This record gives sequence, structure tokens and C-alpha cells, in this order.
Amino acid sequence: MSTLTDLIGRLAHRRVAVAGDVMLDHFVIGRVDRISPEAPVPVVRFEREEFRLGGAANVAHNLHALGAAATLIGLIGRDASADDLRRQLDAHGLASGGLIVDADRPTTRKMRVVTSRNQQVARIDHERDDEPAAPVTAALAAAIAEAGAGHDAIVLSDYRKGVVSREVIAAAVNVGAAHNRPVLVDPKLPDADRYRGVTLLTPNHHEAELMTHTTIRSDADAARAARAIHERTGSNVIITRGEHGMWVLDAAGSTAVETRLAAAAREVSDVTGAGDTVIAVLAVALAAGATLVDAARLANLAAGLVVGRFGPAAVDADTLAAAAGSEA
Repeated sequence: MSTLTDLIGRLAHRRVAVAGDVMLDHFVIGRVDRISPEAPVPVVRFEREEFRLGGAANVAHNLHALGAAATLIGLIGRDASADDLRRQLDAHGLASGGLIVDADRPTTRKMRVVTSRNQQVARIDHERDDEPAAPVTAALAAAIAEAGAGHDAIVLSDYRKGVVSREVIAAAVNVGAAHNRPVLVDPKLPDADRYRGVTLLTPNHHEAELMTHTTIRSDADAARAARAIHERTGSNVIITRGEHGMWVLDAAGSTAVETRLAAAAREVSDVTGAGDTVIAVLAVALAAGATLVDAARLANLAAGLVVGRFGPAAVDADTLAAAAGSEA
């Protein structure tokens, strides 16, 4: 793992533009002592609440934790959740100047009611998932075109909330091609063709199944799905498969490289936000000149650390370096 340790040392000060669905994760935490007499549901006695960065904001948080500079582009509403989101960004040293306000849409907020033992009781989503109005989409595309030129990599974080439209994808692909910058997408829509031209797609196994209309139950299945996605998009592909690790298809060279990476998690507490960590590490590693396989190895290691924590989380460079050293 000495190669990974050396790579971690090169991550600091890389610049990554992150555009996509910005979300606020709101946790209402309490203790359950009884079942309601009104309905067969637990009564949660409120103890505290927490706010965390989610979606594209969590990608930016992970980049910042690794020492990279992240520029965040996305949509928020004109509401209290937007204020809470800005406060979280400020607390983590992230700027909110790239966020575009759309008064016709709420800030995406996922409120989870959980017990003090981290058991989720319910989730309430405040959101809209349609594409924004044409002027707003144009403003997002323009912001990506402007930011992309001054960054080492571009990430599109797609959570199906409407921000990562065809126009936004095209803007990222165009600026990436013009300035030789990798464009990475964490996709959610099954229409693989809309992502044509990006450098790397990172679907999970369920998303890859929807994209290819296949079932993934083995490495051979994952390999076939990755090849099918590559044929439709021209992109490199990493399929994340939870406890089964990752399948990596690097098709950039004259000969495609395919490999399976075993899962790095020792204990799984919560997989929320693990994909954000994966794409953040991939982006900054590629920006630092890593091969796709080495970037994937590092991202796999980082994901193994964050799934051991509750809720969306970020891993810092020192923790990641220690983990890489222990694997050597």
C-alpha cells in the first residue's frame, strides 16, 4: 500500500468543482420507551437534533477533509433549510457562493427520526425532483463552464433532484474536453446515454442493473454490465457492490483493464453517503495523477472507513493514510 500512501500525500491543494443535488441531512434523535396507543408506532422522546451535509455538499465536505479545494455548485431555496445548510458549509470551511437560489423550489432536506441507538424510525423528504426552469438550468450550466476551467477535476453528484440535467452534463463534458479535465458522475438515472462523454461513471450495482437491464450477482455479471455501460457512453466504469467490493473497468488505454476490489469495510454501521466519499476520493486522486485502479483502491479504502460511522461522514487524509499503512 506504499503507493496509496504516496498518493494520499499528493491530494492536498487539488481543485475540484462539484455540481449537483445539494442536500441537508437533518437527524431528529430520541429515545424509544413505548409504543403509541394511537397507532402501532414507536413514540420517540426527543433528545437532540443534528444537521449534516448531504449529496453534492457531502462530496465537497469529503474533498475538503482530504485537503483539496472544493467549489460547490447547486440549487437551494429561499427558506430556513437554506440557512441551516449555509451554516453547515461555513462550519466545515466550505463556501456557499456557488449556490443558486431558486425561490420556487425548497432546499432539499431529508429529515430522519432515529433512536439513540441509531435505528431509523422514519424519514421525511422535503424536495422537488423535476428539472428547474430553463433560466435556472442555464445559470447552473454557465457556473460549471466558468468553474471547470480553473479546476483539476469536475464531479457531478446526481441524486435525481433535477439539477444534473442534460444541459448541465453537456456543460461539464465540454469544459472537461476543452481543458483536459476528468469529469466524474455518480449517476442515478437508468438512461446511460445521457452521460455520454464523461470520463468516469460510478453506479452502484442496482443502478448498473437498471442501466443495462441485467441482473448482477457475480463478478462476471458486473464485468458484462460495465462493458455494456462503456459501449453506450464511452466512459470508464466503476460499479460499487457493497460487501462485494468494486468492479473497475479502465477503458482509457489501448487495452482495457478490468479488476475486482474486495470490500474494505470491517464493520458496517451506515452506508448513507458512502457513494459521496467514493466519488470525492476518485476525483481528487485522478486530479493528483493516479491511475484509475489506484484511485479506486484508495476510494474503496475510504468507503470502508465511512460506513463504520453513522450518517454522512468524511474521512481526513491522516486517517486514510493510517488505514493505508495498516493494510500494507
